Amino acid sequence: MTTPTKPPAAAQQAPTAEFLRAKAQAERGVAGAQHSLGFMYFNGQGVAPSYELAVVWYRQAALQGMPQAQYNLGVMFQKGQGVAQDFQEAAAWYQLAASQGYAAAQYNLGWLYARGQGVAADTRQAMHWFSKAASQGDAGAQNNLAMMYDTGKGVPQDPVQALHWYRKAAEQGYARAQYQLGLRYENSQGLTPEMADVGQAMSWYRKAAEQGYAPAQFNLALRFDKGDGVAQDSQKAILWYRRAAEQDHASSQFNLGLIYDNGQGVPRDEQKALDWYRKAAAKGHAGAQNNLGLRYYHGQGVAQDYVEAHAWYGKAAAQNFPGAQYHLGQLHDAGHGVPADAQAATDWYRKAAEQGHLRAQFDLGLRYETARGAPHDLRQAQAWYRRAAEQDYAAAQYHLGLLYDRADGPQPGPLSGLQPDPQQAGHWYARAARQGHTLAQFALGLRYDNGQGVAQDYAQALHWYALAAAQGHARAQFNLGLMYLAGQGARADAAQAWTWLALAHRGGHAAAARYLASAAARLDAAQLAQAHARLDNLPAIASA
Repeated sequence: MTTPTKPPAAAQQAPTAEFLRAKAQAERGVAGAQHSLGFMYFNGQGVAPSYELAVVWYRQAALQGMPQAQYNLGVMFQKGQGVAQDFQEAAAWYQLAASQGYAAAQYNLGWLYARGQGVAADTRQAMHWFSKAASQGDAGAQNNLAMMYDTGKGVPQDPVQALHWYRKAAEQGYARAQYQLGLRYENSQGLTPEMADVGQAMSWYRKAAEQGYAPAQFNLALRFDKGDGVAQDSQKAILWYRRAAEQDHASSQFNLGLIYDNGQGVPRDEQKALDWYRKAAAKGHAGAQNNLGLRYYHGQGVAQDYVEAHAWYGKAAAQNFPGAQYHLGQLHDAGHGVPADAQAATDWYRKAAEQGHLRAQFDLGLRYETARGAPHDLRQAQAWYRRAAEQDYAAAQYHLGLLYDRADGPQPGPLSGLQPDPQQAGHWYARAARQGHTLAQFALGLRYDNGQGVAQDYAQALHWYALAAAQGHARAQFNLGLMYLAGQGARADAAQAWTWLALAHRGGHAAAARYLASAAARLDAAQLAQAHARLDNLPAIASA
């Protein structure tokens, strides 16, 4: 076995005259020359680069009290360049330079105190050194000082002071401060409400975005995406999302996935959507992890795999993402990828419901009402339906109406029934009906028809029956037909009556046949033929 030969050493760079002059002066003990020599070794300027020799010469200058050399030596100890990394040694050299008023050293020393590296963590000391550097115009220190005022870390929280220092840093081109200034113009933080200015916000976001600052690129994209304060422009949104996404900005990757998933401003592309979701999910973005779980659950762009869906839902649920918690509940309910477990399903639904997830709140109400994976408890059912109903979830509003319609009567104890309340029932039916909920429309029509909890009103009954009937509700079609036959809520109209009764009969309502004959008897042959033709030409209505 032959031993590989060592590659030849790189050709030595011939020292330049400038280097030789600096070396001669450095060897005579001139501090400035020693620092220059360290700089040349560090950057390979006029000589082969060597961190180790840079440290040697920076130290010589630093020991003579030169603050710039002390700072550079501190940086090398902080980063472990040419020496073993040593935060304590870095702090000592920064302290020497900072005490001489060297702003960059003051800034770095402030960071070490803020992070507790090489020194005990001390926000007051961090504030002290950031303040000194900031007062000398160091943009990074100005930004950090603003952050401390912003968060109240080491100093009383002061939005006005935060704004002041962010502006100073931003005006020097410091991207993070420009972004923060944009946020403040957007949210009036540190400003009076009338000073909020979307145009200013966009201007500062753009300045930071053009320097490559990903959060600003994301905010700029979001504005163009939603048309918020600017004309909606999907192409500009995609441009800025992509720039941020290419820097591994997870929310931008996720939003790009959504754009390709929905075909918004680009041709719909499931594979590109999947690719961006994967990137964002790998960065821990809970929404992307949930969407990836959905892809595996439905087999959309990937082979259907409930176990993989469960894994991705689990990652998002661990971050308290309510949609994923709800989907985990569905997996446990159906036994997909996991053993069926009604109690585990209820537990996941509860986690999501407590965070305001509408479907979870509704499903949790159903489980208490039907005693599936939860004890039978109508009051708990009512409470969860109400939470979803108050967020305008129509199915929950309808079921809440049903509970108020029940006549269980109050019973003592925690599992008591509910006192019927016709007014509350009507209120919730009406809210669901106005959202197009078919069963609620029929229930509301029935209440106006019978004067149950409301003043009897045939015109209102006809209105709500008609809406439910148009959605294929057979009983609503039957009742609507009877109302046209009897002239209740509208003038009697045998042709309309016949049409709705025929639709009800087609939908399986057996009693409609008897009244069909009565309606037909009121029509002459031509009218009946027209009614048949009209019925044949009606689009199929799915029965509700």
